[in-house]
Amino acid sequence: MSAQFNDILAELETWYDSDRGQYLLQQIKQALQPQLDNAFGYHILQIGPLSGDPLFGACRINHRIMACDSGGEGTNLICQAGEIPLESDSVDVVIAHHTLEFVDNPHQVLRELHRILTPQGQLLILGFNPHSLRGLVTRIKGLSKRSFWQAHRPVSISRLSDWLHLLGFELREGNHLYVVPPTGQARFRAATASLDKWCVDHKLPLGGLYMQAAIKQVAAQNRPLSMLRRHGEKLIDLAVPKPVVAPSPAPNSPTRSPGAISRNSNGEVLH
Repeated sequence: MSAQFNDILAELETWYDSDRGQYLLQQIKQALQPQLDNAFGYHILQIGPLSGDPLFGACRINHRIMACDSGGEGTNLICQAGEIPLESDSVDVVIAHHTLEFVDNPHQVLRELHRILTPQGQLLILGFNPHSLRGLVTRIKGLSKRSFWQAHRPVSISRLSDWLHLLGFELREGNHLYVVPPTGQARFRAATASLDKWCVDHKLPLGGLYMQAAIKQVAAQNRPLSMLRRHGEKLIDLAVPKPVVAPSPAPNSPTRSPGAISRNSNGEVLH
């Protein structure tokens, strides 16, 4: 993430520390858990602004990497989302938390996440839904010239789906969370929480935050038979000599046994 978004990311972390932010964070962890229960492999990466609050849950993958563009509690990899210093095809699961909304080039971020994922690796993207009550509040905040939210560039779930398809991802079922923010105290707050749970259970696409799961698919390379034949003539860039065809033996000339008489066509004896 570029340095110009440091202020908005700090405000985002402050919001997640608030009562409503903690409520959403618990929803996120509950929504991620079924996906992480089915995850397997050796390495899992979480990248995003919330370096101090891991979302791995009870994932069975032991090697866990927390990545952020600035150091913080729990961060063990400092990098930008579009330039991740990890090998290609090396990470089994990536949790991308608000990584597309605060960058200049979200396409580059998706390409980089695709690069580091192993074939059949799992990508879990979390972002604010612009078509929601939360998205409306964010846009209103962005109208102020002094607001940090002017730099917020939300990505809708439909646009994200198109980008993932172009990269060859297989989309899995997504979730929409935080439809009705918790409000009030006691009974009224319990009522809004129940209404929010009902909306989430019925998968209404109105949640303030979406979670989209995708699987990296790698198509097999099909090469013409002629290219395969030419490729087979080399082994580790060294030319392999072609087998030499053995010359066929010359036909044996007729031999005469001792005492045999040779005659020409006129019947005359040849000496």
